Amino acid sequence: MMMTSKSFRVITTGLEFPEGPIAMEDGSILVVEIKRGTLTRVLSTGEQEIVAELGGGPNGIAIGPGGKCFVCNNGGFEWHSDKAGKRPTLQSASYSGGRIEVVDLNT
Repeated sequence: MMMTSKSFRVITTGLEFPEGPIAMEDGSILVVEIKRGTLTRVLSTGEQEIVAELGGGPNGIAIGPGGKCFVCNNGGFEWHSDKAGKRPTLQSASYSGGRIEVVDLNT
């Protein structure tokens, strides 16, 4: 199927390298923002809410037992910006080690 501009709509803008979208029952979408180091909720209105300040480089999420959010974090890296956009480059001086973090979405 060919996708046309009428097949989709932009919900929000300004996210900093979002990945791992999860559609939630309330109609919102959870994403991690690798560059910002956050777990972010995007509401159906496009409004963004920071759920957790994680640091490093969160780059994947999954909902697990008890509705908790499991975040894969690569530890972070430096970013390069040019006219082509933003992209990760070298390991950051503040590299904090790869890890899996658990975020309780109810607190």
